Amino acid sequence: MINNMKILKTYHCFLMMTMLLNLFSVATKAQQKPNVLFIAIDDLKPELGCYGNTLIQTPNIDKLAARGTVFKLNYCQQAVCGPTRASIMTGKRPDYTKVWDLKTKMRDMNPDIVSLPQYLIAQGYTTQGIGKVYDVRCVDKQLDKPSWSVPYYKVDKKYYDAETGLPSLNYYQDPQTKKDAQKYLDEALANGFTGEDAITEALKKLKPSVECVDVPDNAYTDGANVLEAIDILSSLKNQSTPFFFAVGFSKPHLPFVSPKKYWDLYKREQMPLAKYQQPSKNSVDIAYHNAGEIRAYTDIEPVMMPKLDSVGISLSVDKQRELIHGYYAAVSYTDAQVGKLLNALDSLGLSKNTIIVLWGDHGWHLGDHNLWCKHTDFEQATHAPLIFSAPGIKSGVVKTPTEFVDIFPTICDLAGVNVPDNLDGKSLKGLMTGKVNSVKPYAISQYPRSGPSKETERLGYANALYMGYSLRTEKYRFTIWMKDKFRSSDHFEEAKVYGMELYDYTADPLETNNVVNDKKYQATAKALKAKMIEYFNAEEKKLSKY
Repeated sequence: MINNMKILKTYHCFLMMTMLLNLFSVATKAQQKPNVLFIAIDDLKPELGCYGNTLIQTPNIDKLAARGTVFKLNYCQQAVCGPTRASIMTGKRPDYTKVWDLKTKMRDMNPDIVSLPQYLIAQGYTTQGIGKVYDVRCVDKQLDKPSWSVPYYKVDKKYYDAETGLPSLNYYQDPQTKKDAQKYLDEALANGFTGEDAITEALKKLKPSVECVDVPDNAYTDGANVLEAIDILSSLKNQSTPFFFAVGFSKPHLPFVSPKKYWDLYKREQMPLAKYQQPSKNSVDIAYHNAGEIRAYTDIEPVMMPKLDSVGISLSVDKQRELIHGYYAAVSYTDAQVGKLLNALDSLGLSKNTIIVLWGDHGWHLGDHNLWCKHTDFEQATHAPLIFSAPGIKSGVVKTPTEFVDIFPTICDLAGVNVPDNLDGKSLKGLMTGKVNSVKPYAISQYPRSGPSKETERLGYANALYMGYSLRTEKYRFTIWMKDKFRSSDHFEEAKVYGMELYDYTADPLETNNVVNDKKYQATAKALKAKMIEYFNAEEKKLSKY
C-alpha cells in the first residue's frame, strides 16, 4: 500500500514536471518569435556605400548591410510617398489600394484592407510606430489606427534640443529664417489662418530648399524622434510578447536641412552633377514632369532654357551643386540617426532576436533628364534601397529584381507566421538564404499623368487620364503609357496605348535613348510588351474578384 502511494506521488510529480516543462517550452517559443524593427526613410535613393557610392558617407547603414542582405535591383510601386507606402504596408499594388496620389485615404477606398502591423497583431505581436511610416495624407489622424496596438507616438517636445527650441515652420533652425518665419506666421494668423494652415501660408513666402547651421542632431525632428525611439525600445525590451516597431525618418526629403557637421563631410566642388541633363531621345512627352515640388521652394530660380521649359527645371550649376551637397548631408545625418537606433538595439541585447528591414520609399532625380525630385517611371525615381537583416541568416547581395510589395510576405516568412495568400509580393527569404536565385523575372512600377504636356497638379492624380506602367528586368526597362483612364483592372486594348519606351541599361545606363522603335530592338520590345500584356491580363483577372 505504501509502495503504491509512493508510486502514485512519483507519477503525480512526473506529470507536474511534464506540464511545467511544456508550459516553459511554449513560453520560450513565444519569447523566441523574432521582433521586427522596421526603418522607413523618406526620399532615400540607393546612393549609399553599400550600393557602390564611394563618395557618400553612410557607415551605419553600410554596417547593417554588411550583416544583412542588400537587394541591389529593388523597385517601388509608384515614385511618390503616399502610394508607395500604402503598397509597402499592405503588400498590394496601387491599382488595388487605389492610392495614386497624396490625398486619397487608403481605407476610404478599401475599408477592410489589412496592413502588415495589423496582421502581426493577430499573430501575437505588439505594434508601435513613430516618425513618418505612412504618408499622413493617405491615412486617418491616428496614422492608420488599425495598424497599431499602442497609439502612434508623436515626438515629445522634451526630446528636442532645449537651446534651439522647436524648428520653425516644421523645418528650420537658422536664426534669421526663424525670425522671418515668425513674421509670416503672424501675418497668416492675423488673416484668419490657424495651426498647420498658418504654417502652409507662411511657407508660400519663406521656404528655403537648404539649411546648414551648427546645431545638435535633435534640433531637427529626426534627431528628436530617434531619442524617443530609443526610450521606446528600452520599454519594449521588458515585455514578454514580440514587437513590431516602425521608426520613420523624414530626411533626406526636401528641404535639405541638417546640422553643419554633416555638410562638412563633403566639399561643394566634389558634388557629382548629373551626366545627362536632357530628355531622352525619342521619348514619350508624358514621361516627364515640370518639377512642381522643387519649384515651391522660395530660393529656387530656374535658368531660362525655353527648349526644356516643360521638362523638369533647369538650374544653375551652383544651385545644382548646393542641392546635391544638401542631399548628401541629409543622407549622412539620417545615417547617423539610424546608427543610434541600431546601437541601442545592440546595447539592449535585442539584436540577436530582431528582424531589421530598412527601406527608402522611392528614388530621387538629382538633375538627370533635367528632373529633380521623383514622380516618374525612370530608373532614378523607381530604384529604391532595401536591406534585410534576420537572425541566423548570413549576409549577402541579391542582383535580381525585387519590389516593395515583397516586404510584407518576407517579414511574415522570416517571423515564422503564415503568409496571407492574397498578397501581391513574394517572400525574399529564399534569396536571403541562398536557396533560390530569383523570385520574379521583373518588377513593376507605375505613375499617373494628368495631360500630355505637363503635370497640372502635383498632388492630385486619382482621376488621371494616363497611367505609365514600367516593367524592369535585370537588363531592360519597358514602359507603356495607357490613356483613357486605363488601370490594370481594365481589359487591355491596343487602342488605349498612348506611347511606349524601352531602355537598355547595359548599352545606355543613363536612359539617353528610347529604342522601342529601333530595328535592333524589335524582338526585345515585342517580347517585353507581351510580358506587360500578360501582366495586365493577370491583374484584370485578380482584381475582378474584389
